[in-house]
Amino acid sequence: MHATTVGSTRISMYAASVPVLLRYLGNLRAILEKAEKHAQAKNLDPAVLLGSRLYPDMFPLTRQVQIASDMAKSGVSRLAGEEPPKYEDTETSFSDLYARLDKTVAHVKRYTPAQIDGSEERDIAIPTRNGPLHFKGLPYLTQFLLPNFFFHVTTAYGILRHNGVELGKSDYLGAA
Repeated sequence: MHATTVGSTRISMYAASVPVLLRYLGNLRAILEKAEKHAQAKNLDPAVLLGSRLYPDMFPLTRQVQIASDMAKSGVSRLAGEEPPKYEDTETSFSDLYARLDKTVAHVKRYTPAQIDGSEERDIAIPTRNGPLHFKGLPYLTQFLLPNFFFHVTTAYGILRHNGVELGKSDYLGAA
């Protein structure tokens, strides 16, 4: 097993990615389930929550979930040296978002430590409108993938909390 030293602790690239992504994808799904129940209890059109945003120039809830999903599936694929799968961004309901998250979880779960560990120095290029971004594996994981993933999970949480869904930090962090 390859491991990276973080302070005085050694941690594998797999341990720093796959279990973390799986936990928070599950937490995000549970948060969405609470939001759907909230909409039902308050007789709200679910589209109101799905289209809500924290500020007019920010993405709505649905897009936040899509991007969190994209970060997870693409991140582990790239760390394993594989091309990420493409998901169409066609979700318009809570059930659509659950299906996307479930598909993402299944994709992330298929990776083993042997596929991810040792990727600290792997060359990773991410296509963007302005040309590719280039990383080595460890900075990609710690400075791009995880921060972006958590940004979109946190923003989804914030949108729902702002709209009155009864959520707390334990919903975000999940069960210990």
